[in-house]
Amino acid sequence: MGRAVLRNIRENLFWAFLYNCIGIPLAAGAFAWLTGWTLPPMFGAAAMSLSSFCVVMNALRLNLFDLHSTKQDIRRRYRQTISKEEPVMQKTIRIEGMMCPHCEATVRKALEALDTVETAEVSHEKGTAVVTCSAPADDAVLRQAVEDKGYTVTEIA
Repeated sequence: MGRAVLRNIRENLFWAFLYNCIGIPLAAGAFAWLTGWTLPPMFGAAAMSLSSFCVVMNALRLNLFDLHSTKQDIRRRYRQTISKEEPVMQKTIRIEGMMCPHCEATVRKALEALDTVETAEVSHEKGTAVVTCSAPADDAVLRQAVEDKGYTVTEIA
C-alpha cells in the first residue's frame, strides 16, 4: 500500500509540474508574441480547478488497491543454501597509516577491485580490514593492493 501511495504522489507531482510549466507561461502571456495565444483569467481559474479535480481523481484510484492481494509483493531472492555455496574465506589484514573515513574508502576500493575479494570491511579506528574472499587469495596480492595506496600492511591473518 505504501508503494502505491508513493507512486501516486509521484504521478500527481509529475502531472502538476508539467501542467504548471505550460499553464503559467500561457497565463502570463509568454507565448503571445510567438503564437498570439493568451489565457483569459476565467479560463485560468477553470484550468486550475480542473487540475485539482484530476489530482483528486488520481488519488481516488487508491481505493481500487487490493490490500490483501499478493500480486504486488516483492519476491525476495534468497541465497542458495550453505551446502551449495562455495566456501567463503575471511582474512584479517592489519594496516598502519589509516587516519580517517577517506582512508577506509581508499583501502576498501583497492581491495574490492581484486577478483577474488567479494567484500572488505575496513576500520581506521581498529587499523584492520576484514576481507571476504570467494576463492583463495594470495597474501602478497592483498598486501600489494594496500601498499600501492600508500599504507603499510603489518600482518595478514
